[in-house]
Amino acid sequence: MRIVVADDSVLLREGLQLLLAEAGHEVVAAVGDGPALVDAVLEQRPDLAIVDVRMPPSHTDEGLRAAVACRRAWPQARVLVLSQYVVASYADELLATGEGGVGYLLKDRVSEVREFLDALVTVADGGAVLDPVVVKHLMGRQRDPLAALTPREREVLALMAEGRSNAAVAEALVVSLAAVEKHTQRIFAKLGLSPDDDQSHRRVVAVVRFLRADQAQSPG
Repeated sequence: MRIVVADDSVLLREGLQLLLAEAGHEVVAAVGDGPALVDAVLEQRPDLAIVDVRMPPSHTDEGLRAAVACRRAWPQARVLVLSQYVVASYADELLATGEGGVGYLLKDRVSEVREFLDALVTVADGGAVLDPVVVKHLMGRQRDPLAALTPREREVLALMAEGRSNAAVAEALVVSLAAVEKHTQRIFAKLGLSPDDDQSHRRVVAVVRFLRADQAQSPG
């Protein structure tokens, strides 16, 4: 198979390239950030892309967002997410796009090399390989759209729902404006709101989802 590898760890990239070469596969590109992944996939049209979730610049969900972008531009793209973390934002969108051929495995839970190599073949052939832990997280997110938010992020979103600006939220929580802005970006990412959308639009959509969830959880 022709494979693209995307991971910000040089050691892991090199290790994967050696492992894949020994298994008879060809790594046609090895990159360390989301935009480079998109470029490599659309240029090389590989049989499979192996993607880490957390890459520069924010180390949150750039890999997942890039994988979704690849599948939007080329629905036949086969993507295997290989990460230390379960990041629900964008993961369900990745699973819903394209024409099959997607996987999400946790690095620490891959116990055998053969198991990993078999997963590559399954995804490249159009199948799906999902770690049970990933499935559990995604199912929980579908039940509660706010499940992925931390308590602090919920506080920030609740204050946003009151119509407060970032500056007012910072004052209410006694934190810096930069901290609030960081929280809002993480909220948008976890709710699957595209960074390509207008900031005010994302804010409104996030608040609406919060209010709907709050209403659904209220008795009576």
